[in-house]
Amino acid sequence: MSQDDLRKDLGRITTSSMADVIELRIREYLKKKSFKPGDALPREIELAEALGVSRNVVREALSRLRMLGMIETKRRRGMVLANPDILGTLERVMDPLIMDEDTLQDIFELRLVLEMGLADILYIRKTEKHIRELEEIVENEVASTDHTFRIKNEIAFHGKLYEITGNKTLKRFQSLLMPVFGYLMSTKTNHKSGAVSHKDLVAILKNGSKLEFREGMYEHLLPHFDRLEK
Repeated sequence: MSQDDLRKDLGRITTSSMADVIELRIREYLKKKSFKPGDALPREIELAEALGVSRNVVREALSRLRMLGMIETKRRRGMVLANPDILGTLERVMDPLIMDEDTLQDIFELRLVLEMGLADILYIRKTEKHIRELEEIVENEVASTDHTFRIKNEIAFHGKLYEITGNKTLKRFQSLLMPVFGYLMSTKTNHKSGAVSHKDLVAILKNGSKLEFREGMYEHLLPHFDRLEK
């Protein structure tokens, strides 16, 4: 690729301190040229010349893309487009101790919405082994009245549901949401259980229909939904 072509595709930037604009321009260029994971990017100096800015500014923009997991450096090849780790950044910042109450509430609501939609994929991938594992979690839960232990079992039960889906991204996303759920549960001393228990949900998953499970999950989560209206 000639320097003129690269300059034409990227377009020059007149201000030399706009790393955010440069980042956006590079991302647009990658989409425009249909880059795929593994494709080599233009060199840093080529990007700087085409954009009409200093290499330091381009380096900052590239650093941002690298932190997002969009690009990586390969030996003997230089920068290449990476297969982005879409949850990597979230994993680094999803800590309930450093989030405000509004953000925690938003994440908690997201978790409720996700679990309302699990039924279809659960019924495709559930096995007898999965049912036995859920039954074991329920037995441990019933045997204890300790609040902290109940929270751990609550997380274990719902975490197992995500695991049963077999969807790695969903399971990983769940692992991000559950600490927030556990934190909120531990700070609410007046937590009420839904009319449908974990034991009831396992029985439905074992012998009932998808519709029954979806309705049961709603009843199980209803106290949480009720709190949203207050």
